[in-house]
Amino acid sequence: MHELERKIGYTFRNPQLLETALTHTSFANESKTPIRHNERLEFLGDSVLGIVVADYLFHQWKDRPEGELTRTRASLVCESALYEFAKEIHLGSFLRLGKGEERGGGRNRPSVVSDAFEALIAALYLDGGLEVARNFILPFLSEGKAADADYKTQLQEVVQQNPEERLHYELKAEQGPDHDKRFVMAVYLNSNQIGEGTGHSKKAAEQAAAKEALRLMGLVP
Repeated sequence: MHELERKIGYTFRNPQLLETALTHTSFANESKTPIRHNERLEFLGDSVLGIVVADYLFHQWKDRPEGELTRTRASLVCESALYEFAKEIHLGSFLRLGKGEERGGGRNRPSVVSDAFEALIAALYLDGGLEVARNFILPFLSEGKAADADYKTQLQEVVQQNPEERLHYELKAEQGPDHDKRFVMAVYLNSNQIGEGTGHSKKAAEQAAAKEALRLMGLVP
């Protein structure tokens, strides 16, 4: 099993799809034998990502207007967002790069890594169907910017009803090795802790803490 398969919890029936998704054009160009690179998969992955994100927002934010859904979708499929998602699974470390791209820092280049993330989505879609791709994408949304904008904003709106109240978040712990780090964040109302959450990033952990606070208030299930 490929190490990335272990990390994402999915085993490819066609391992060639995963290999192609991880192959940058620079590697293919330097190869002495013809090999496929990930540009075509990137094209397909962009569309799969778009429909999954749109469907998620449409059902998750039932009271939000079209304009807000459009802006949020754009923020979730942009290069910077995909780069952050890809870093959560250390995607850059698995890429096959040409020597020049490697020397130029391609493993940490947002354009290279975000494109590979879209290619990986396409590979999952082709190998296992839309539900497999959706199951890979949704945790990034529920732990990432969409949920962050949802639960933290909801909690802030509740607290703002009393202008003298103040919210703040504090890091309580870091757990696990560097390649699989988890953060524990607490949310405080003035000096009282009202929620705690864990995530692969500080933002995700803050989101989880805000959701826990809302749950204890009876505002979310």
